[in-house]
Amino acid sequence: MDASRENEFYYYSGREVRFILTFLILTCYTARGEDWPQFLGPARNGVYSGVGVEWTKNGPAPGWKPTQIWKKDVGQGFSAPVVAGGRLIIFHRLENRAVVDCLDASSGRPAWSAEYPTNYRDDFGFDEGPRGTPAIALGKVYTFGAEGVLQCLDFATGKRLWTVDTRQKFGADKGFFGQVCSPLVEGERVLLNLGGRHGAGIAAFDAQTGKMLWTATDDEAGYSVPIAVTIAGLRHALFLTRAGLVDVDPATGHVRFQFPWRSRSQASVNAAAPIVIGNLVFLSASYGTGATLLEINGTKAKQLWSSDDALSNHYATSVYRDGYLYGYHGRQEYGQSLRCVELKSGKVQWNEDGFGAGTVTLTGDRLLLVRESGETVIAEASPKAFRILARAPLVPATVRAYPALADGKLYVRNERTLACFSLK
Repeated sequence: MDASRENEFYYYSGREVRFILTFLILTCYTARGEDWPQFLGPARNGVYSGVGVEWTKNGPAPGWKPTQIWKKDVGQGFSAPVVAGGRLIIFHRLENRAVVDCLDASSGRPAWSAEYPTNYRDDFGFDEGPRGTPAIALGKVYTFGAEGVLQCLDFATGKRLWTVDTRQKFGADKGFFGQVCSPLVEGERVLLNLGGRHGAGIAAFDAQTGKMLWTATDDEAGYSVPIAVTIAGLRHALFLTRAGLVDVDPATGHVRFQFPWRSRSQASVNAAAPIVIGNLVFLSASYGTGATLLEINGTKAKQLWSSDDALSNHYATSVYRDGYLYGYHGRQEYGQSLRCVELKSGKVQWNEDGFGAGTVTLTGDRLLLVRESGETVIAEASPKAFRILARAPLVPATVRAYPALADGKLYVRNERTLACFSLK
């Protein structure tokens, strides 16, 4: 990045004096079970296993409504909140500025704020804020904006440590809705689905310096997030690009295999993240693509089943529990249904028609569903039937960002507001 571009970035702190203890805690931070430090949670599987959700055996009491603890006005964006070490990060857009705010997760009080100029324009007249969700790791915050700027900030102070303009460096295409990937921090590497040119469809950067470490594939970027898993003792980075699934060695960028998986429609997107259970990988997409289950053996993938009638995820990723998947079926704009599907066969167990679009998170044996309307629904995660245990409107429509669950609290954002609710 040239010097003139470099000088456009700056940060400022809401406090001039900080306790050294806070600095040490945050810079040495390691994710706890009750934190939500990245998109889809600690394991990138939409599962909350932390403390603080104290529901009875039969679910929340009748008339349940979470207590609102605080709320804050925010700008444009579909980027989800993330929480770690008692602090929350929200990435949004105010006028022509991409803004990262760090708040006290319990009170909403500001800790620091950082920003840089953005010129992203949406070709379809939609929201022009960031799409990708930040990642908190290694005492740092990593963000990836819709305009293609990858940024690393100090988690304790908000100081900018490095940036990479991926559109300038790799010629990454804008796509339909700008850059969407939520950074994946794997060891000392930051992995991105870029869609860059000349073999830079996927890229890895040094988490400390921003130096490019490797690139791989000529695939266009999808809207799915990469995940890192261990299968049979081997570490895998799985990317669902626009062309299909790519299995990469996260240390070297070596492509182990590619599995074509996309619609024939030019307007199609691959948005839901891969779901890994043991050595099985579940993929789902809309636009006539449907779902498939793969078995991974070393450097090969064997297709076990495929069906467009099983589970067609448009944007939201499904969740898995005890042999079954729970997720949204159909196009978002046409009124999605909610389904339970057996993983190993693809057989539909139940279908709640016309449920509408939203997100799904698993906490224990409960589904936490945040609908685009702003209503939150608690339901049983059971293959026997769809049973709602409680429901309550929390924020006004439209809610398209994923929520975050941390330390018994639920964080939800719509187009204008970020709010915190107690689930205890």
